[in-house]
Amino acid sequence: MKLSVLSKKLLCVYKPLVLLITPLVFSPLLVTLPEKEGRCLYVVVLMATFWCSEALPLAVTAMLPICLFPTLGIISSKKLCPQYFLETNFLFLSGLVMASSIEEWGLHRRIALKVLSLAGVKPAWLILGMMTTSSFLSMWLSNTATTAMMLPIANAILESLFGDLESLKRKCKSIKDHDDGIAIGQANRMDSLPSVSSEKQILSLDGMDAAEQNDTRTAEEIQSESQYQMRVWKGFLICIPYAASIGGTATLTGTAPNLILIGQLRNYFPECDVINFGSWFAFAFPLMLLFLLLGWLWIAFLHGGLNTRLCFKKHDQRANQEAQARALIEEDYRKLGPLNFAEAAISFFFVLYAVLLFTRDPKFFTGWSVFFKKSYVSDAVTGVIIVSILFFFPSQKPSLGWWLDPKGSNVPYVPLLSWKKAQDSVPWNIILLLGGGFAMAQACEESGLATWIGDHLQPLARVPPAAAMMLITAFVACFTEFASNTATIIIFLPVIAELAFHVSVNPLYFMIPATVGSSYAFMLPVSTPPNSIAFASGHLMVKDMVKTGIVMNILGLLSVTLAINTWGQAMFNLDAYPDWARPLNQTVVHMPNVTL
Repeated sequence: MKLSVLSKKLLCVYKPLVLLITPLVFSPLLVTLPEKEGRCLYVVVLMATFWCSEALPLAVTAMLPICLFPTLGIISSKKLCPQYFLETNFLFLSGLVMASSIEEWGLHRRIALKVLSLAGVKPAWLILGMMTTSSFLSMWLSNTATTAMMLPIANAILESLFGDLESLKRKCKSIKDHDDGIAIGQANRMDSLPSVSSEKQILSLDGMDAAEQNDTRTAEEIQSESQYQMRVWKGFLICIPYAASIGGTATLTGTAPNLILIGQLRNYFPECDVINFGSWFAFAFPLMLLFLLLGWLWIAFLHGGLNTRLCFKKHDQRANQEAQARALIEEDYRKLGPLNFAEAAISFFFVLYAVLLFTRDPKFFTGWSVFFKKSYVSDAVTGVIIVSILFFFPSQKPSLGWWLDPKGSNVPYVPLLSWKKAQDSVPWNIILLLGGGFAMAQACEESGLATWIGDHLQPLARVPPAAAMMLITAFVACFTEFASNTATIIIFLPVIAELAFHVSVNPLYFMIPATVGSSYAFMLPVSTPPNSIAFASGHLMVKDMVKTGIVMNILGLLSVTLAINTWGQAMFNLDAYPDWARPLNQTVVHMPNVTL
């Protein structure tokens, strides 16, 4: 059998092979290491391999701790199972339910079109508007849902600016220096995204080819302009998933790694109450704005959006196309009509949800939690209270006249959100994934594996903390290019916490940048679901994402380094080892006495 044929067959069955071979390959860990630590490390390595290879669905791998840790004598199921629904999961669940109510009444689309109408229609300003809208929405909605909603809006605007994409590609084909890398053969994949076609039907595209019919330019001018337009088109497609990933870092509920950080901190350092919704937002929101600005400048520069047209008006064909795009955005916003009662109610509860979470205990001023018993009311309690109201608050304006009118229509009462809608919208696999991470961390602590790993990281104590922080963040950001960011941070946070302890550095100084860095995956289509959605549109090639993403990764690393060493250091007192980590210090102090 030829090697190529064999490799294709192996590729077809690689998942079962990984499931069979991995336990055998790592079985020496069970006999070469101390009993409990070796068994725990064996399970951790198995889960890491299955997560990275996706040999099993991520949620199924997350349930392996329930199967393996109790049977191997590492931790009892009574201690393990509660880890799958901690208060952190309830905070995440409340955010998902709030997001589903926003999607149910189309408030997200109204916000998107309004921001785009304010941003302007010049390519650079439109890219900024797209990035601003995507980042804001992904603070509350999932990154994937934000990208799936924004891409069809972007495509409709681009078609009003530049005309039909297939015509644009045909114009670009005859250019000799064809370095744009346009994925022509992938154009038919656009239909693979169900959300794209359904959203796009809403957008009006009439008259988009009018300018083309009276075009008097030379062939060379048309080709040059088409090349520019295709670069701008790529910039639009790339900026949306990137901005969604950046925006998700600004709130605790924006992306799963942020919640995993909270869970791991409470597991390893039960007295740590430094990080909550308000304090995280105060740190991460300025970081998001900084990175968003730098990312916009880079994407607009690379894809042709930065030019003199930003400052000066020109009356040419581009100006006519921009006017047509503005009319499209305004028309689609007008079609939404005035804000109805349900949208207004959702807006009110959304703002209330954000304000109450932010002001509960922001650390830099006294929050409203002081009116309750200390540590009784958490972010999870706040979130669940607000979203519970959505299930009974009416979606139609109550009317006293309806009760007094015997001939009034008896329309069934409809709340703002039904449980069926919420149930269908919540990604329960992510809930299980969070739980699996917390269960793994609990087992590492119980078995002593975390301490054992920390002892072997002692040589890294000679590395300056600032350099170690940058190396950790860069490594996590690179690793998450190939693996789920949730799985990545689950695997590495316990190791990072032990490293911080052994080098006598505030654990937050390493753990916060690593958590944020796990969301900075920009170079490959497989790095994040938003990247995959943009790539599946068929207008991007891998080299387009690599060329843009590698600089985005560098900008992200520099931004988080600046943030953690300036306002982050002042907010979280990172220049001193904290009192809430004192129990770990006591363990180290007593070790020399035991040895002697």
